[in-house]
Amino acid sequence: MKTLIKNGRIVTAVDDYHADILIDGETIDMIGKKLDVQADKIIDATDRLVIPGGIDPHTHLDMPFGGTVSADDFQTGTIAAAHGGTTTIIDFAIQAKGTSIQKALETWHAKAAGKTAIDYGFHMIVTDLSPTDHVPEMRHLMEREGVLSFKLFMAYPGVLLADDATIFRAMSVAGEHGGLICMHAENGVVINEIVARALAEGKTHPKYHSLTRPTLAEAEGVNRSIMLAEMAGSPVYIVHLSCSEALQKIKEARDEGIPAFAETCPQYLFLDYTYYEREGFEGAKYVMTPPLREKWHQEKLWTGLRMNDLQVVSTDHCPFCFKDQKQLGKDDFSKIPNGGPGVENRMSLVYNGGVVQGRISVNRFVEITSTSAARIFGLFPRKGTIAPGSDADIVIFNPNKKMTISAETHHMNVDYNCYEGMEVTGVTETVLSRGKVIIENGSYVGKPGDGKYLKRSSVQEALRPAVASGR
Repeated sequence: MKTLIKNGRIVTAVDDYHADILIDGETIDMIGKKLDVQADKIIDATDRLVIPGGIDPHTHLDMPFGGTVSADDFQTGTIAAAHGGTTTIIDFAIQAKGTSIQKALETWHAKAAGKTAIDYGFHMIVTDLSPTDHVPEMRHLMEREGVLSFKLFMAYPGVLLADDATIFRAMSVAGEHGGLICMHAENGVVINEIVARALAEGKTHPKYHSLTRPTLAEAEGVNRSIMLAEMAGSPVYIVHLSCSEALQKIKEARDEGIPAFAETCPQYLFLDYTYYEREGFEGAKYVMTPPLREKWHQEKLWTGLRMNDLQVVSTDHCPFCFKDQKQLGKDDFSKIPNGGPGVENRMSLVYNGGVVQGRISVNRFVEITSTSAARIFGLFPRKGTIAPGSDADIVIFNPNKKMTISAETHHMNVDYNCYEGMEVTGVTETVLSRGKVIIENGSYVGKPGDGKYLKRSSVQEALRPAVASGR
C-alpha cells in the first residue's frame, strides 16, 4: 500500500522544511516538493507538523510491584501511547533474584505477544549476575535477542538492589559487547534507614515518601554510577533523573568526556513537592521514585535538556489506580505502589512546556522525544527520523490545537491523571506505525498485535560521537 502525506511541515532533529512524503509499505520511499505520484491513501497535513513517531524508552507495562501489578498491560498501554504520538516503547523485563535472565525475557515476550499497538523492545532488569550462569545469558541477549540495554538498581534492598560488584560486572560485560547499563541511581540502603526512622516516629502520610528520599541520595547514586562505569570502561545511562544535584554530576562527567547520558520525565518538569501536601490521601497519586522535587529544580532540568546534558524525556509510565492499588499504603507511605501514569501525555506536555513556552526549539523537541532515544538504544536510523528507507513511523501534529488533560478523556487504564486540568497547546491528530494509520483524527483505528518486537543493534558507535565534543 502507498500513502502520500501532502503539504506538511517536516521537522526532524536537524531539519525543518515543507514537503510531501511517499510511503511504500512500511517504509518511507520518497520525500519531495509537490510529489505527483499515485497513492492508495492521501493525508493532507496542511498547517501541521510532520514529525518522527515518539520513542518512550522507559515504560513498565503489566509489571508486578508492591503486591500488585501496573494497571496498563501491553494492549491498553500501547494504545494510550499511540494516542499521544508515541510509536515505539522500550519496556523492562525483570529477572527475579536467583532465576534465569533468558526465562525473564521469555516471560515478557509472552506478556506482549499479540497485544501491542506499536513497536516495542525490551531492556532487561538484572538482579542476579553470577559469572557462571548469568553473564553468559547476558551475552546471549546482546548477541542473539537484540536486547542491548540492562537496568540495575541502587534502590529497593532485598528486592531489586544490586551491589557495586554486580553493577561493575554488568557494566564490564555490556562495555565489551556493545551494550549499555541503565541505572536507577539512589542510595537505597540509606533511604531505607531514613524510612524506618520516619515510620518509627509515626510519620505515615504520603508526603514522607518524598521527605525520606533526599536529593543527595540521588546525586550520590548518580556519582557512584558514573565512577563505576568509568572504571568498567562502559557508557552509562541514568534513568528518571529528577533534581539539580544529580544533574550536576552528569554535567561534570560529560565535561570531562565521560560517556554519561541521562533522561528526565514530564513529572519532574511539570509537577513538584506541593502535590504531596494535598488534603487527605491525594498525595499518594504522586508517589513515584524518585519523588517529585521542589519546584526550582524544574528550570535546572529544562536547561539540562536545552544544553544536552539531558538527552531524553521518557515517562517511567507505571500506573496504579488510586481507588484500590494506591490504597495499599493508606496507613504506611512505604507500602504505596511507586509509579504514575504518563505515556499518553508526554509529547503534548513537552511541546507545550518546551516549544510553546520558548525553552527549546521544535528540532530539540523532536530530538528529546524521539531521535536521541533511537540513537542511544540502537534503533537509529530505522526509527527516530523521517528519511527514505526509515520506518514510516510518523505523527501528524497540530501545533496550534489546545487540549485539557483529564482522566475522563485519556486512554490509559488508570482512574486519575497526574496532569489533570492542565491545558496544553500541541496535539497529536494522526499516527502512522510502519506506514499503517493507527490513530486517525484522534481515534484508534489499528488493532492489537500491529506492533512488532524490535531487535536492537550495538549502541557503542552511536554513543561515542555524542561525547567526543564534550557536550
